Amino acid sequence: MALAITIELGDADLQHFIDAMKKAQEDTKQLTPRQVAEAAGKLLKAGDQVKVPDFIAERLHRLAQMIEMVDDEGFALPDEDRQRVLACLTYFANPQDIIPDTVPVLGFLDDAIMIELCVRELRYEIEAYEDFVDFRNREAAARGVDPATLKTQRIEWAEARRVELIDRMRKRRGQSYHASGGWKPTLFSFRS
Repeated sequence: MALAITIELGDADLQHFIDAMKKAQEDTKQLTPRQVAEAAGKLLKAGDQVKVPDFIAERLHRLAQMIEMVDDEGFALPDEDRQRVLACLTYFANPQDIIPDTVPVLGFLDDAIMIELCVRELRYEIEAYEDFVDFRNREAAARGVDPATLKTQRIEWAEARRVELIDRMRKRRGQSYHASGGWKPTLFSFRS
């Protein structure tokens, strides 16, 4: 028997999560981008060690995707866009989240909600990354190359597609690929 539960977050509820994100960013400001990604990855390992509900497991998969996007040298997300993703990952890098992960059943609920908020914030980045990985995998298969080896290098035959997808991502966010200046996040921010 499945049970559908809908959670509606009002402005005050969203503000609670925004405040938690800001606190996490402050608490993790001494971490390097690499340390932020690694610390966020620990949440994935913790989720693998316990039985979590499917709706949480699905969101943890999306967190894994955000970490992969930051780490994927083949995608080579430009620094300002990479900082957007890292801004979202800081919550998961901070051990002081809203509900401690050690609380049975509910420990990952705040993480799942925050992941959902981050996925919405990064929808264009995630969409571009999914399209790029799809393209890279198809092309690698056609060329007889193991796609896993391509995550650590930029490949000439994929470069045009990468640039096209990043341009599309920025346009959908309302920013052209060659625009100067920074972006204005709607929920989160990250320091350089």
